Amino acid sequence: MSRPALSQTAPQQLAPVVVQESAAKRKPVATARRASASRGAATRRSNLRNANAPQAAPAAAPVRETAWGHVDGYVATRSGSGTKTDTPLIETPQSISVVTQDQIQAQAAQSAAQAVRYTPGVRSEVAGADARTDAVYIRGFVADQYLDSMRLVNFGIFGYPIVEPYNLERIEVLRGPASILYGQASPGGVVNMVSKRPTETPYHEMFVSTGSYGRVQSGVDLSGPLDKNKEFLYRLTASGYDVGSQVDYQGYQRVSIAPSLTWRPDNQTTLTIQGTYQRDPKAGFYNQLLPRGIATITPYNGQTIPTSFFSGQPGFDHTSREYASIGYLFEHQFDGGLTVRQNLRYMDNSTDFATVSPDVNLTNPTNLTRGAYTTKETIRSLAIDNQAEGKFRFGAFEHTVLFGFDYRNATDTAYNGTGVAGTVTPINALNPIYGPAPIIAPSSLNQQSLDQYGFYAQDQIKFDNWIALLGIRRDQANSHTDAQNLSLSTRTFSNKSDSATSKRGALMYKFDNGVVPYIQYTESFQPTVGTDFFGNPFAPTRGQQYEVGVKYQPNAKSLYTLALFDLTQQNVLTPDPLRPSLARVQTGEVRSRGVELEAKTEVTRDLTVLASYTYLDNTVTKSNTPAQLNNHPPGMPRNSASAWADYTFHNGPLDGFGMSAGVRYIGDTPGTTLNDYYVPSVTLVDAAVHYDLAALGKQFQGFKLQVNATNLFDKTYLTYCQDFGCYYGLRREVIATLRYRW
Repeated sequence: MSRPALSQTAPQQLAPVVVQESAAKRKPVATARRASASRGAATRRSNLRNANAPQAAPAAAPVRETAWGHVDGYVATRSGSGTKTDTPLIETPQSISVVTQDQIQAQAAQSAAQAVRYTPGVRSEVAGADARTDAVYIRGFVADQYLDSMRLVNFGIFGYPIVEPYNLERIEVLRGPASILYGQASPGGVVNMVSKRPTETPYHEMFVSTGSYGRVQSGVDLSGPLDKNKEFLYRLTASGYDVGSQVDYQGYQRVSIAPSLTWRPDNQTTLTIQGTYQRDPKAGFYNQLLPRGIATITPYNGQTIPTSFFSGQPGFDHTSREYASIGYLFEHQFDGGLTVRQNLRYMDNSTDFATVSPDVNLTNPTNLTRGAYTTKETIRSLAIDNQAEGKFRFGAFEHTVLFGFDYRNATDTAYNGTGVAGTVTPINALNPIYGPAPIIAPSSLNQQSLDQYGFYAQDQIKFDNWIALLGIRRDQANSHTDAQNLSLSTRTFSNKSDSATSKRGALMYKFDNGVVPYIQYTESFQPTVGTDFFGNPFAPTRGQQYEVGVKYQPNAKSLYTLALFDLTQQNVLTPDPLRPSLARVQTGEVRSRGVELEAKTEVTRDLTVLASYTYLDNTVTKSNTPAQLNNHPPGMPRNSASAWADYTFHNGPLDGFGMSAGVRYIGDTPGTTLNDYYVPSVTLVDAAVHYDLAALGKQFQGFKLQVNATNLFDKTYLTYCQDFGCYYGLRREVIATLRYRW
């Protein structure tokens, strides 16, 4: 006899939905909430199911999936990133992937960069064990990161805010230019992270984890109503960890807390206040090795540098980060199909970074000459996005019209220092003996401010089986830079004003069998914050993309996509050839073409499968270095692929037991801008086992044990090389997690 399975259906997530019934048909809010509470209680009593098997919500109390809410399992069907409206993915004429919180937990992803490992068109974790940044490349370009559709600002190389993935409900990868909605957007695309929000049904979870490198980790997620009428809802997510690293003397520490409160004074108004505080005393490290795979791929006198080697200075190198934000999400629905929203967030991010790193153009691992660099950077920003969405019919045409105005103000202060010549001792990478800490001299103080605002308009039009998407936006960005060279006692000021009009047009057709082809043209405009080595502000980038694709959704738990694209960006940022670890320059133009395929499907109640393939051909078409012309930028593979499968038993003697396995292929990548050296391809295997302990008795209901292994066969490989250095990829890591939900 099979046991009753434990219910793991997530509670209903508070997310904006358009109220279509008339005011006369709406129930009073207290009556509606009491009915909802009664249905929720009945659901919790009667619908128990296995924790590891993604399923639809129980038929007795169906919960409509929303673009901002929880998804049971791996397959999302709606998104808000492509249109800023709650739109089915099958009706969005752009390539979008959604990584759900269930997938993040199933794969034990510890960052947004790890969470998108199985997503097409994406390259992440290029610095291997060094996770100072959460950088994600899409279609060959560094993607901008957003939280709840508002930009996470970074000015320099080191001042990056990083979001704890346990605080997220989903991570959405929007591929291709998106300036029509976001203004400041990379041509490669956008990584939009969606925060967990208060739930109408009580939800409680806690976990503890341990594993490789002495990992100690735990977290708690609590949510539900504060009053019987469910007018006030809360959510509190908190987590932390302390873990070492494959690199000597280095590790990671984090404490994060994210409270939120929702107030619903009536059925048409929602206000959610969100706060976050995160402190990373150990936030990563800089561990660049020799270029061209010297003493890593290619042995030096029969020896290779161990993956545990630290190229910095113990006791001196450090990266610490402190991040705090406060904001709100407001929505009011008027009768007649009009909805207004205002989203706001203030962010304060401080980074303290110091490193000793090898000089450029090294060829002898036994004599690594090194330099020292420090920075203390503080970024403060305010973002606000106002939206008015209207739904109406005009003849045979259905319209969803969106008008918006957004504004962003950001300031950055970076105090930098460089090592005094001769105070950093060289080391032997094959047998390191570290000398005294270097002496740092103040070198520069850079202050930069940015004001940006944009007006945008969009119309989603339906006619019979046709869907059209039209949009236009006007942006204005003003920046002021104050650059002081403390060594030379010089100071320069510069002001810059940029404006642009961005457009998008798309058309798709929905066949009755679930096949939906589409064609799209879209543009990007990105005021590039930051300065070059001499304090000169960067020019904005522009991008243009043509995309055709096909989407196929045979049922609610399967989605298959194919996209072909031709993308060009001007004013591309690359490392300064003379100062690769300190500054960047704008090289010219890069063209990116390719094909992306993705499949996400719950084949049966027991089996879930993810698969993806990417072909990417990105080429430098203009450059200030003629030798780079017609070459491929370093680090981007031409071919990459991945697959993940989970099988969970739901009856019989193995009831509650499940197994997962994944494989990731990263093709060979250029290791220099001249393309005269390539990093070899690598195939990595991940695996997991999980067990619902309720099979042992009712007293264990709610408990789930899970063990994950990444890079299961412990391959040693280089993840990324550029002209001046390489990085080792992550070695095998095992994480065991005990989770309890009630």
